[in-house]
Amino acid sequence: MSDIKILWADDEIDLLKSQILFLTDKGYAVTEVTNGTDAVEKVREENFDVVFLDENMPGLSGLETLNQIKAEKPSLPIVMITKSEEEDIMEEAIGRQITDYLIKPVKPNQVLLTLKKIIDNKRLVQEKTTSDYQQDFQKIFMAFQQDMDAKEWSDIYKKIVNWEIKLGESQSDQMKDVLDMQKTEANREFSKFIQKNYLDWLNETQHAPVMSHNLMSRKVLPQLRDDVPTIFLLIDNLRYDQWKVIEPYLSRLYRVQEEDLFYSILPTSTQYSRNAIFAGMMPLEIQKKFPKYWVNDEDEGSKNKFEKELLTDLIVRHKLDYKFDYVKIANTQDGDTLLDNAYNYLNNDLTVIVYNFVDMLSHARTDMEVLRELARDEAAYRSITESWFEHSPLYGTLKRLAERPHQLIIATDHGTMRVRTPSKVIGDRNTTTNLRYKTGKNLNYQAKEVFEVVKPEEAFLPRQHVSSKYIFALEDEYFVYPNNYNYYVNFFKDTFQHGGVSLEEMIIPYVRLTPR
Repeated sequence: MSDIKILWADDEIDLLKSQILFLTDKGYAVTEVTNGTDAVEKVREENFDVVFLDENMPGLSGLETLNQIKAEKPSLPIVMITKSEEEDIMEEAIGRQITDYLIKPVKPNQVLLTLKKIIDNKRLVQEKTTSDYQQDFQKIFMAFQQDMDAKEWSDIYKKIVNWEIKLGESQSDQMKDVLDMQKTEANREFSKFIQKNYLDWLNETQHAPVMSHNLMSRKVLPQLRDDVPTIFLLIDNLRYDQWKVIEPYLSRLYRVQEEDLFYSILPTSTQYSRNAIFAGMMPLEIQKKFPKYWVNDEDEGSKNKFEKELLTDLIVRHKLDYKFDYVKIANTQDGDTLLDNAYNYLNNDLTVIVYNFVDMLSHARTDMEVLRELARDEAAYRSITESWFEHSPLYGTLKRLAERPHQLIIATDHGTMRVRTPSKVIGDRNTTTNLRYKTGKNLNYQAKEVFEVVKPEEAFLPRQHVSSKYIFALEDEYFVYPNNYNYYVNFFKDTFQHGGVSLEEMIIPYVRLTPR
């Protein structure tokens, strides 16, 4: 610990000899000064790890010294020491970004604890996080051996995501590698679970989780109230881990009343899952009841053009007499319009806002080399999402809405998976181009590498041709045609895709909040 250097500025430094001797015995190197001017000069001349600064010194005051030190070295940790407990002094010091403060008389152990928080915080957090994950590792592993239901899989996924974020923050690289292996194993077992249970869920609703086609009827519409408007915000392609990194920003404005997870239907793609959400029906049912609203994969035209019409029918079917609106944000200009009209949405009983940025980000990452570099893995992908949200018109809109009574519901249509394992598939020219699912009449593939649905009607999916079937990629696989195989394997590897079977794509967030 002898490489840790402390600067201590106090006009009564002689009265602190016992504290300084205590720190010296612990291996810290302490430099003493008796006034603010000397403190600033020392900071200019030498590198220190932390500064202890008396608030009440003659000449240059503690707050003035603080300002000058911060101007020289903005990131240098400073601990303010004061005799006064007056609130305005503390607020002033905290506002100027002190790291901590102590009230005189200070005891040696108080000083030591403060140093450990500042200097050793990273190491201590890393060690504690690693230790806690090691204890939880075996519990998670043992859960894979059990016959878990949908709720238990959701809980396991929550745990994995929370550890992924914690280990990332503590920079526990070794444990991160272990977690990556455990997440791979989790997805392997989850894929088996889906293959075994998915089709039964669609026919036996008693044991099925909340899914795309019943999200509105089971989670959203029951929350509508006559006295308080509801904003239902659907952020396209928002994974649970991405929700967790934007949650702290919303927690400044809202209280979370309910956080839950639900399951996207297959394919986990916008055309299928989002239409199912707003129609309250499975895709095959939409095609039969509203043939003009459903566009098959191989057909030209927008696949999500009639969401407002489907939502209108859903509300009518439930005999709800509510004033509602549907708003879709597809570009920056739309986002600015959303911000400008924020207060107007509170005139409705229900306003549905579909925000497309995260989905555009995942597609842009595939096509743009700069984004591929910036979002190399899940941690970087979360970081970009966080940065976008903090500076987005959406966050600005929610800040305005939070000023007035309402309830906010946030959900998504599906998640996304970072693909790493290529899987060869052969199809005719009408086969869908999605990398995580294929539908067509002449598909050739390795059956053990996919979840195949030979009879689409069993999965309530439209059949484009008499012999059409669906196949879904499992775990981190992605479908590649044999033509120019190596080029496309390298081009799409480590990109974020959706449409198939994985924890990240299928288990997605539903959150209900109210303003603070």
